[in-house]
Amino acid sequence: MASNFATRANQALMQSSPKWRLAIWLLLMLSASLWSLQLWQNGARIQSDILAMLPHLQQDKLTERALNQVEATLADQVYIALIAKDETTAIAAAKLMMQQLAADSLGADNNGALTDIRSADMQLGEALGQYYFPYRFKLLTAPQAKALTTQNMGSLIEAATAQLYNAFGYANSNLLAQDPLLLFPANLLALAASSTVRASQGILLANQGDKVAAVVIAKGRESAFNPNAQLAQITQLNQALDSVKQRYPDVTMLKAGALFHALAATQTAKSEISILGLASLLGVIALVWLAFRSVMPLLLAIVTISSGLLLAVTFTLSVFGELHLLTLVFGTSLIGIAIDYSFHFYCERLCDTERSAQATVAYIFPTVTLAFVTSALAYVGIGLAPFPGMQQVATFCAAGLLGAYLTLIFAYPLLAGSRLPTGSRPLAIAGKYLASLTALSKRLTTPLGVGCFVLAILVCCVAGLTQLNVDDDIRHLQQSPTSVTEPESQLRTLLSGGTDNQFLLVRAPSEEALLQQLERVSPMLDDAIAKQELGNYVSLSRYLPSHQKQDIDYQLQAQLYQTQLDTVLASLGLDESLKPTLQAAYLAAKNQYITPAGFFKLEAGRQLAPLWLAPHEASTPNGDSATSNSGMANNYGAIVLLGGISNIDALKARFTSTTNVQLIDKVADISAVMGHYRLLTLKLLALALVIALLLFSLNFGFKKATVVVAVPALAALLTLATLGLTGSPLSLFHALALILVFGIGVDYSLFFASAKSHGNAVMMAVFMSACSTLLAFGLLAFSQTQAIHYFGLTLSLGIGFTFLLSPLILTTQKS
Repeated sequence: MASNFATRANQALMQSSPKWRLAIWLLLMLSASLWSLQLWQNGARIQSDILAMLPHLQQDKLTERALNQVEATLADQVYIALIAKDETTAIAAAKLMMQQLAADSLGADNNGALTDIRSADMQLGEALGQYYFPYRFKLLTAPQAKALTTQNMGSLIEAATAQLYNAFGYANSNLLAQDPLLLFPANLLALAASSTVRASQGILLANQGDKVAAVVIAKGRESAFNPNAQLAQITQLNQALDSVKQRYPDVTMLKAGALFHALAATQTAKSEISILGLASLLGVIALVWLAFRSVMPLLLAIVTISSGLLLAVTFTLSVFGELHLLTLVFGTSLIGIAIDYSFHFYCERLCDTERSAQATVAYIFPTVTLAFVTSALAYVGIGLAPFPGMQQVATFCAAGLLGAYLTLIFAYPLLAGSRLPTGSRPLAIAGKYLASLTALSKRLTTPLGVGCFVLAILVCCVAGLTQLNVDDDIRHLQQSPTSVTEPESQLRTLLSGGTDNQFLLVRAPSEEALLQQLERVSPMLDDAIAKQELGNYVSLSRYLPSHQKQDIDYQLQAQLYQTQLDTVLASLGLDESLKPTLQAAYLAAKNQYITPAGFFKLEAGRQLAPLWLAPHEASTPNGDSATSNSGMANNYGAIVLLGGISNIDALKARFTSTTNVQLIDKVADISAVMGHYRLLTLKLLALALVIALLLFSLNFGFKKATVVVAVPALAALLTLATLGLTGSPLSLFHALALILVFGIGVDYSLFFASAKSHGNAVMMAVFMSACSTLLAFGLLAFSQTQAIHYFGLTLSLGIGFTFLLSPLILTTQKS
């Protein structure tokens, strides 16, 4: 059936006019150009966010919301540490920088690239004091609660007396009249997380050896992975830093944030696109010129590549609305593949110079079509990976191949009709190579030869495959240079570990249950800090005590305000007339509670609000508020940010048996997904081999189809063995590359299986095709991005082995 369809299509092509075909091709290219231009004008953009390539995790709604909240809170933050010899200079430099950044924002009509410029908030403590003071009867620190529980009133009186006679104490007559034991100030101090940083004159300070670092924080108005936003943000930042450097030349700087990783990734990708793309293009041009010694094949090669790239960009933008920089890096390999059709056309013309361009296209049409379909299916296999970026690569390259294929079918019959210089020399070289392979194959067809060949292949495969390791860590997807990672590491140390990507998600069926759960988690985290498993954490339990804890603290203070108030007032020398007022205030506070709703109205509360996941924030697709169902009671959630994690496994172990507390580690989760899809991709490759065997059996018969499929299968095994012998770990990107090895390798096998009497022309075409492909993917193996390196290395090995093995199909037939 497939053969009949190809025959009918071939006959239709022979009967159609080359001029009409060229007109159709020109109309298609013009339409693609106009549509692509329209897409760019309507907001299509270049994407450089490496996170956009990551797989989508299948999470429950609360976990998904938590991940989005954490990413939104931590994303696009920029941290600058200005390090000076003394505190005065550091503070002055930080203030100057903040003024410059603020001035740039105002100068841009309040629309600067960086916003929310800050350091330490000196008014925060005062605002918190005003909020919490009315609830002082329901707040106790752990030592205060212990003293009241053991009825050790004397220790509390001694602490208050010490504050009274301390010249730098916080006691005053107004506070004593409302809080005689001065319990509230200690509770206010307990709100601040323990840290090595301090504040002075509104600037966040930290010591770095004998120097002082002042920290300035800003947030990008747009994503740091938007190339235009990157440029605007780094420009504004550099202008401010230049001003600081001019005024304070001895000040050194540390920088951290997604902006600097994004810049490094963008610069690397742009550099690789230009270098690898140019090298691949020049290599292809050199190949065409050396083989055909004519300008026309060279021009048509450029036309073929250009039309492929045009359709690749158009299709990708139409499907995704954006083009990832890494897609363009991978897409440079398209140059080496799209030109294959041109090679096969001109090699056939060299072999039979009397045949017209239209007849040559008709002659190679069935084989080229089958080769295009198998290569396109290989890219479809890559598109099944859970990576939006890899799906883009698959769409980009498959569309590019379509553009090259359509150019061959519709444009070549008219454009490629000019005569070629004699091609006897390259064809003769191809013939000699085939003759030597034929002689070798005759030796291999003997029982001893076959046995030695099979044994050598078997030993190589077993030795390599047994040493092959796997590595699915997504951190190898993109590795920033040390110029970015080292300053960030130093700055994190200054900020007591900063905040990591991992966090705790605490769930509960109600608001009160959630607050109580958070209170049970905090001591576990404190113990982790004591055992140096963790540097710090940010939890709402510090700011939002549960009603249960507030009631307990209220009851404990009853002995102060209802039974021993006379003793306290006398011990501190306070007027007894304060007693009725204090008792009345205590009794009036019985039904007053600190609540999330009230706290989140504060500025400090708004900063911490993303850590609170209330059920009314989650809505159904119909827009209704999400409510509890049977079996789905955990509607409330809270995020506990973690920083300075030094032992993630020990930290996970702490919460494995804790109900409704989950350590969210997106890096580990995505790595697990990568491992799953790595196995799935290898299974898909095996399935593709079986399907190809059945498909080719319709055209060639089962025996010949087995040989055709065996070539890319053996090439894949040898590639994996080589990776094992060289110590390169197996990842999803190796597996995806093997799919493409199959797609391209089958093309070579098909051309040799269909060669008939034109073996020399096919050998020359496959040689040029392999050279162009190795140029493209071999260059990718030198990429600084690990994922691209793995992809290019695997393709280079696979195509190399396929090139060596595929001619044996033809020589075996001759023998």
